[in-house]
Amino acid sequence: MRAHNERLVLSFVRRSGPTSKAEIARLTGLSAQTVSVIMRALEADGLLKKGARVRGRVGQPSVPISLNPGGAFFLGLKIGRRSVELILTDFEGQVTHHSREVYQHPTPAAVMGFATLALQNSLASLTADQQARVAGLGIALPFGMWEWEVASGDLSAWRDFDIAAALAEVVDLPIYICNDASAACGAELVFGTQDKPRDFLYFYIGYFVGGGLVLDSKLYTGKTGNAGALGSMPLAGDAPRQLVDVASLATLEAALQQAGETRRASWSDPAAWVMSEHILERWLDSAADALAQAIRMTACLIDFDTVMIDGSLPVKVRADIVARCRRHLAAQPLPGVTLPELREGTVGSDARALGAASLPLSDRFLVDRDAFLKG
Repeated sequence: MRAHNERLVLSFVRRSGPTSKAEIARLTGLSAQTVSVIMRALEADGLLKKGARVRGRVGQPSVPISLNPGGAFFLGLKIGRRSVELILTDFEGQVTHHSREVYQHPTPAAVMGFATLALQNSLASLTADQQARVAGLGIALPFGMWEWEVASGDLSAWRDFDIAAALAEVVDLPIYICNDASAACGAELVFGTQDKPRDFLYFYIGYFVGGGLVLDSKLYTGKTGNAGALGSMPLAGDAPRQLVDVASLATLEAALQQAGETRRASWSDPAAWVMSEHILERWLDSAADALAQAIRMTACLIDFDTVMIDGSLPVKVRADIVARCRRHLAAQPLPGVTLPELREGTVGSDARALGAASLPLSDRFLVDRDAFLKG
């Protein structure tokens, strides 16, 4: 565990990119002497590295300090309803090893078989020194997975299966666990573009749609870890429906199967999006309308600046959903409520696996919600 001021400096460098000691001192409020001591320690630990001196400005030449990609490594396991994947990332969040398997529905045995081999292969891709720098394994999976049917598969075995305990028998690493949609939100928070507001609501459109909640620049998961369970949000209409029934890729897949257009590829594969235009159009508009309903309801409770929408979607499809959602919101304003700005997410299909990898990174190296960053 890093000391608070070391985490503060690491968090700032991650957010700002290569930065001089003087700039870090100015913007964190730490003294120049304190920053120098911290930087030397973090450089000695291999977490930070110096760049080339920048000359040609007034005053002494400055030396930019940046994250050392090989300073730490993180494993992220995403367990989905149609696929499982494991990634290994470096300290900058770049994926250095990636394994994936597609199935009709997940079983504990299938997931453990995949994870055991994928973990062995990922760790084998590192040198002995690098293996010693693996900081932990994060797991992102749907909570209460057995509560929704997937491809007529029986998921009841997950009710009593402790995936964290099972994986602790495979790797001797700290293990973290998070709801998959909240993990995707965490990936946007840690690895996404840096112009994010302090508070935002996040939708992730996967096989089932879900979401996450960021308050005061911190992923908020609530007392049960299931805050931001947006897929369960009820929708208006003649028949009882939830957001998950309309804005999920499972709904699009069912429409394709009903039309005789079968597919087996993962939705993160662009080839999976070759389909009849009228089926895609109908799903896009109904999904955007349902998302707009959910945004209106949440806006009445929390005064968000921003809502982000991401998912296992091609960039063009993601942009289309956001544009349609904006039109639905504009068509039905809410008197007394300022509706939030809509943005596309910036991480994409890897968000859940990256979010899983961000769990040990955040716990070991980043500041908590009470950290103070000036400017």
